[in-house]
Amino acid sequence: MKPVGEISDLPDVMAIPSAVGGAHPSQDETADSRPLLGTHLNDLYELTKPRMNFLVVITTMVGFYMAARGTAEWRTLLPTLLGTALTAASAAVLNQVIEREHDKLMPRTHNRPMPTGRISVSEAMVYGISLGIAGLTLLVTLVNPLTAIIGAFTLLSYIFVYTPLKRLTTLNTVIGALPGALPPVMGWTAVTGKISPEAIALFSILFFWQMPHFLAIAIMYRRDYEAGGFKMLPVVDPDLVMTSRQIVLYSVALIPISFGPALVKMSGSFYFATALVLGLVFLAFGINCARTRTRGDARKLFFVSIIYLPVLLVALMTNKL
Repeated sequence: MKPVGEISDLPDVMAIPSAVGGAHPSQDETADSRPLLGTHLNDLYELTKPRMNFLVVITTMVGFYMAARGTAEWRTLLPTLLGTALTAASAAVLNQVIEREHDKLMPRTHNRPMPTGRISVSEAMVYGISLGIAGLTLLVTLVNPLTAIIGAFTLLSYIFVYTPLKRLTTLNTVIGALPGALPPVMGWTAVTGKISPEAIALFSILFFWQMPHFLAIAIMYRRDYEAGGFKMLPVVDPDLVMTSRQIVLYSVALIPISFGPALVKMSGSFYFATALVLGLVFLAFGINCARTRTRGDARKLFFVSIIYLPVLLVALMTNKL
């Protein structure tokens, strides 16, 4: 995407003389104004990391669905999903404000709206804070206070704990997995108003799944992270010995963890069998990645991870008890 002017340039583009005040704009002037406005709106949309936000919405909906028992509860689904999505979008925007100088140094992020200056810092700050306020307001007024509190914790821990720790310690991945695993809990509490063993089971699956998933990404982009000054484990573990060990350990742990919904009577034997098969396949790719320590096998593990999760969640929902 080609860089365009910052938000300060927009008034000049949109201040087209009207028939009352002067001549009509030429066809060329009108055509030139449309891409700029459209591109700017697209940049604002890109700042929210929509693909990551999609996963947040889906896992929130899974938690909601698993908790729902009656038709009346479904009235809060839309504000739950919208409030969670806005809160997650706020975290994504503010994260990019903080990391804009580091993103300039990495090939995969240097063309984002913030590093290129297509979105100004002040505009992004107002945008990100507004999204967070809107999301949390929806949750506290139309859902319940507990879900709003979890949403606020997710937002604040992502911005003020996980984001700065990415440049300080390799434990940032573990710490970042905590807010990353909370969306299904928010879906659950939106219905029940409490954190129960079922919510913990959903949280645990997301937490343990994230570790090999993000370690695979960190192997794939280790040079980018090193250039950006981020202390991801593969950056400080040049031979990938510790990284490989953690991939295997978390993949092994994910198998019994994934049995949690069956153990707390959320789902039945079909889910249990599916979780076992998926877990063994995931582990096999994790072991292969740990054995070869190549970027290609890390990529394979990454793709398996993004197949594993939706298949597991579909099995969970179809076998709901």
